[in-house]
Amino acid sequence: MSRSFRLGLFILTTLAILSVCVFLVGRQQSTFGSNYRLRAEFANVSGLSEGADVRVGGTREGTVRSIQLPKTPDGKVTLTMDLAKATQTIVRQDSVASILSEGLLGDKYVEVFFGTAEGARLKGGETIESEPPFEMADLYRKASQLLDTGQGALESMQGATDNIELITGKINSGKGTMGKLVNDTTLYKQAAASVAAMHDDAEALKHNFLLRGFFKDRGYSNSAEITQNQIPQLPSGRALKSFTFDPKSLFDKSDSAKLKNEKSLNAAGQFLHGEAFDTAVISVSTGDTGDSEKQHALSEARGYVLRKYLVDTFPMDDTHLKTLAMGKNHAAGPDGTVEILIYSAPKKPGKAPQIVR
Repeated sequence: MSRSFRLGLFILTTLAILSVCVFLVGRQQSTFGSNYRLRAEFANVSGLSEGADVRVGGTREGTVRSIQLPKTPDGKVTLTMDLAKATQTIVRQDSVASILSEGLLGDKYVEVFFGTAEGARLKGGETIESEPPFEMADLYRKASQLLDTGQGALESMQGATDNIELITGKINSGKGTMGKLVNDTTLYKQAAASVAAMHDDAEALKHNFLLRGFFKDRGYSNSAEITQNQIPQLPSGRALKSFTFDPKSLFDKSDSAKLKNEKSLNAAGQFLHGEAFDTAVISVSTGDTGDSEKQHALSEARGYVLRKYLVDTFPMDDTHLKTLAMGKNHAAGPDGTVEILIYSAPKKPGKAPQIVR
């Protein structure tokens, strides 16, 4: 093999290798192969350079062919891109181009997002929508604004703390209404007395409310009217006469003060009308179940109803007819008791039975 032949073969081999390298580099830069062209317009390309990658779905599918500045100040920068033909099935007219970067400080590239199935297919040369690129300067600016806002909030909190300390100091020194209330025992005692009075009033209202339920259809709502003829205990000595009644036969319900059999009281009423007596007491107790306060209110209400019937039906000196509310009585059974106890006039002057009114 001659020297000239070997030299020619070397030159041909070198040219073939060089051609392959040029083809591969051109393919990498989308110089060769089947491509189509797209455009996108941006207000700012954020340092993107010609030849930068164009990615579709995160995969490199083209390059930035050119970057053109606008002809007028109100125009936009036009980006021309070459994309592989294979992407035409997923890149549509409603696709969006965005300028991104590799990490925070890496190289810039263009990401073209998929279109929708309803979007028109691209033939080449169309302009698609774009979105502004992310700017680190904007991030720094916003971070600075947040820091300024946080500093202002800290200053406001410091001012509020100073105000609280000032108010606390005035209270400790006895200044102002709150300071006097905290440091002056007289004001404290007055406040305690007011609270106690409010508690008593609340208890009275509660008692009145319990009684009111027994007289919903009768128009009685004043607890003073119901209890004005009550006595705390029976007079001393034995009763001249007594009448006993079954509460079940007198009242329509076990928890009611409404009479259903008034005529059963007539014998007692006639006796009170025809006989002289010093004191008569209507004693009422309830069963041994239920709330004690409600049962006591029930016995008060029943005593009031019984007395009112007797006074309205049989003429008598009603100032001598009293009521005694016994409340719950464990010895009275589940329904309680009703008794009218009549004490005679004293035989000797000044020896009347002692009555606690």
